[in-house]
Amino acid sequence: MRHWLTPALWLLALVVGCLGLPVLEPWLQPLVDGRQAVIYPRDSFVTLLLNHLQLVAISAAAATLVALGGGIAVTRPWGRDFLPMASQLASIGQTVPPVAVLALAVPVMGFGDGPTFVALALYGLLPILRNTLAGLQGIDPAVREAAIGMGMSSPQVLLRVELPLAGRVILAGIRTSVTINIATAAIGSTIGAQTLGDPVIAGLVNGNTAYVLQGAVLIGLLAVTVDSLFEALEQQWLKRTPGLSG
Repeated sequence: MRHWLTPALWLLALVVGCLGLPVLEPWLQPLVDGRQAVIYPRDSFVTLLLNHLQLVAISAAAATLVALGGGIAVTRPWGRDFLPMASQLASIGQTVPPVAVLALAVPVMGFGDGPTFVALALYGLLPILRNTLAGLQGIDPAVREAAIGMGMSSPQVLLRVELPLAGRVILAGIRTSVTINIATAAIGSTIGAQTLGDPVIAGLVNGNTAYVLQGAVLIGLLAVTVDSLFEALEQQWLKRTPGLSG
């Protein structure tokens, strides 16, 4: 249980940050002039946090399903012709900035959560796909042959041998994807999505450094909390499959 202590402490810090920022108003006052509010007033930080988490979680689930399914497909004998193309997409796809995806999606989907979800799903898909390919391709062919020799069917080999062996690598890809998208989701505030980026954008527009600091601190705490949670999950994975620790 020790590996769950760190994410629990970061989560506590995040909750305290969301609820306790008004207490810091006297210390943040020097960052603004007398005519500006010190604490971001338009929405509660808890509401922004929950909306931010919802966008990231739903887009991560969609990206994981697509990337995992695609990675499995192109590593099967019937899909290997598409493996080079999938590898190239996994390598170059993240060079497209999420802002460009938002700009292309807004005319079609309008403002709000929709374009942000699309941008996060597309941007988050590629680390998961890359790690899925690396994990599945890194399995010793002799292991597959031994499983087949024991009488396992292809689906059984996938579910009982390949995915458990590649699981830690795939989980690392999901961890990278989600952590990156926690920061990327803040950009959605520029097109009307409610996220922890709202105080950052408002602060930049109005020249209010206190707003920017509040949003940036909470986004950072959320990213560290989620990253430490994935670290704990990886440790739990190793604990349940000790033969993979090497």
